[in-house]
Amino acid sequence: MSVSSKDISIFNYTRRMTDKTKNTYRALGIMSGTSLDGIDIALCYFSFTKKKWQYSIEKATTVPYPDAWYRRLKQAHTLDACSFLLLHKEYGKYIGDQVNAFLENTKPPDLIASHGHTVFHTPTQGLTFQLGDGAVLAATCKNITVCDFRSYDIALGGQGAPLVPIGDELLFDEFDYCLNLGGFANISYRLSDRRIAYDICPVNCIINHLSHKIGLPFDTDGNTGRSGKIIESLLTTLNRIPYYLAPPPKSLSREWLEKIVMPLIDTCEHSIPDLIRTIYQHIVRQIAANISNDPARIMLVTGGGALNVFLMELIRESIRCKIVIPDNTIIKYKEALIFALLGVLRIRKEINCLASATGARRDSSSGIIYLNHAATCKQEIKR
Repeated sequence: MSVSSKDISIFNYTRRMTDKTKNTYRALGIMSGTSLDGIDIALCYFSFTKKKWQYSIEKATTVPYPDAWYRRLKQAHTLDACSFLLLHKEYGKYIGDQVNAFLENTKPPDLIASHGHTVFHTPTQGLTFQLGDGAVLAATCKNITVCDFRSYDIALGGQGAPLVPIGDELLFDEFDYCLNLGGFANISYRLSDRRIAYDICPVNCIINHLSHKIGLPFDTDGNTGRSGKIIESLLTTLNRIPYYLAPPPKSLSREWLEKIVMPLIDTCEHSIPDLIRTIYQHIVRQIAANISNDPARIMLVTGGGALNVFLMELIRESIRCKIVIPDNTIIKYKEALIFALLGVLRIRKEINCLASATGARRDSSSGIIYLNHAATCKQEIKR
């Protein structure tokens, strides 16, 4: 069996990328959250020196979803199998087009790492699916692409989530807690010698849902909720949801939200401001229940919720530990940054998924790698 020069070029380039002596990478991280705000894209630089990862974000942007894509993604779980797979490929192409526009006149990164958009997530049934075909994305961008980070952990008996804790461990270990306020609130912290992480409660996915009912994309600065009053009966019912008493590892999903929470919200005959105000109080109580009241502890808060002035006021009133809100780039793009790191770790064949966070049988190096022949050969020839 003969081996072509193209095959040798690809092999040599791949070997260099996975070589542990290579200690610098430019990686592009892509993230789409459950709140459907848009696609977060971050071009990141990583260096590994003195057994420590350092990072910087070269540039980043959020591409808001046009109405047509917003509707398609929101309704994706209702499609028949063939239509769903076609959407999977079309969305991969759409992501790729946005990446190409973002990278125009920019030196190509070493690799692309895409989380995709979660449509199905029922780990108890061994199922998770992130929309956005990685093969199409790799072909569109003509670059090495890493995607589908959750499936292998699910196969190992884990939740397939959360994945961000490895980034908290390697990039943000100076904080006692890392709290992200996205579609769902999730938290990461060290317990003894292990990194523990789990979803706490829904946040922006409900706030945005309610805001849309009054013609707003989201509750700017929390002003709508600030004008409302707490609905005590609803608050009590929400706080009694069994999930909150379950120990980690655990994760939340659209399916859980639609089955457990949305019926309580959508059948409640109160004003939107009152409903949003009640949700804010619910969020704060659940976060407070998962945070130590030790004022010496430091908590990093990121995600869109960190920009919600009223919500952060309520959190500060309820939690005694020191709260750190970083610059807007980290607030908005921390998850995209960490998915870029997950891609780097996968290329290096290093652990990027922690069993202590997901409940899997063991840690793993997760993600499917698509090697683009045109990109690898071109970079090989240049050398």
